[in-house]
Amino acid sequence: MTVYPLYTPSHHLKQETLLKVNPWVQYGLNEAQKTSIPHAMMEIAAITYLMGKGYDPRTAHQIVESWEINETFYL
Repeated sequence: MTVYPLYTPSHHLKQETLLKVNPWVQYGLNEAQKTSIPHAMMEIAAITYLMGKGYDPRTAHQIVESWEINETFYL
């Protein structure tokens, strides 16, 4: 059984998180108009996952873009 640490609400954490992801949400909305919603969601999820792993946003974006072949991700 996994035990998670007690969460204490923090306005600062909320504000920081939403400010960091908002540009990528906007990018995803724009991307979805050019490709598809599932593709855009996968792209943004992958970018923000890499950011969470410590990659800077630009590098994370470049890595994820390098994974695309004809606007498709293949596993």
